[in-house]
Amino acid sequence: MFPSSLPVPRLPDANTLPTLRWGIVGPGWIADRFASALCGHTGQQLVAVSSRSVDKAQAFADKWSVPHACGGIDALLARDDVDAVYIATPHNHHFPDGLRALQAGKHVLIEKPLALNAQQGAALQQAAQQARRLCMEAMWCDYAPKYDVIRQLLADGALGEVHSLIADHGEFFTPDHRIFNADLAGGPMLDLGSYLISFSILVGGAPERIMAQGEPAPGGVNGQTAMLFTHKGGMQSVLHTTLFSNTPGTAVIAGRDATLYLDGQFYAPGNFRLVSSDRRQTLHWEEPASRYQQLCHEINHFAWCVGQSLTDSPLRSLATSLLTLRAMDEVRRQIGVVFNEER
Repeated sequence: MFPSSLPVPRLPDANTLPTLRWGIVGPGWIADRFASALCGHTGQQLVAVSSRSVDKAQAFADKWSVPHACGGIDALLARDDVDAVYIATPHNHHFPDGLRALQAGKHVLIEKPLALNAQQGAALQQAAQQARRLCMEAMWCDYAPKYDVIRQLLADGALGEVHSLIADHGEFFTPDHRIFNADLAGGPMLDLGSYLISFSILVGGAPERIMAQGEPAPGGVNGQTAMLFTHKGGMQSVLHTTLFSNTPGTAVIAGRDATLYLDGQFYAPGNFRLVSSDRRQTLHWEEPASRYQQLCHEINHFAWCVGQSLTDSPLRSLATSLLTLRAMDEVRRQIGVVFNEER
């Protein structure tokens, strides 16, 4: 039966969360937006930042009034006044930096992707269990209000049996962008593609069969990839990502009873509509495109998990992150992409 209204997002009460003392490793583009969300939209504390360049760490510290600028990750991890560490280094540093932070006894939020591959991800999972510390992938959309509403619609069966998911994510990048750098595990898979694959797994579970075709880009990285996933029960996900062009970035979840249309970019804050199959009823989700302000939701959820003494997130467990990595591993195998660290 088509719902009379959309579910209400289930978010933790920010006033009940423990105040963690955070350190940031890697003061780059995404760390800047993370710091803005943390300082402006949560009750958390940012106490330290580290970079291999002390000058870069100090400039970031000055901008966000961070008390301590550290030259390198080890200096930050040695601090007793850091409870949680946000890893925002390049993709190929997520695993070694996350592992060092866990071994230092810190709770760790690792920017997506969790690691380069499922083998590295499983090692982080084991390290977190041994350290009894929270390790969580910062797949920010999974913690946002929009995704919680979608999660509830799927759980309630509002769409009926889901047969098809169609999603794309393409962006234009200049040739000097890090995404074209093979030495930084470039290509679309760990960036744009991770949103697509993660979303398909959220809707249909782990794919049982994968077909992928890729096209190369200059610099020795993959430039675009088309993927067809078949999930349990026959649901199919048709996914496409490219570094060459801006694409609509929309997504569609098509069920027997209703279809969910997500505006682009589908994973970011924005609008969607649920339309009954007879097209007589429509429900709208509308929100301001507040974009990276909504990083506050992953920060608050992380603090909530620590406050509940959890070592894994109930919204995005490490097991779920590993499903995404395994699917990406198989896509890369089929299109012939091997990262330098895997050779």
